[in-house]
Amino acid sequence: MRELVRTNDVVLVSAIEALLNGADIHHLVLDENMSVLDGSIGAIPRRILVHDDDNRQARQLLTDAGLAHELRPDV
Repeated sequence: MRELVRTNDVVLVSAIEALLNGADIHHLVLDENMSVLDGSIGAIPRRILVHDDDNRQARQLLTDAGLAHELRPDV
């Protein structure tokens, strides 16, 4: 799995999930429910991960959608 995006913006997470779902790219959102532990202040960013095989396609999809600035470095 590769980390695609890390953000505190729940609207951005929803938008990225919609894009990935629309392209049939399986993904995983980690730390969604951590707000319960941090008092709902959004201090812990959510991470969106994709399978290694889908990484290139997912990055291109987000770049085409104008979200390249949100992408984590591809290491």
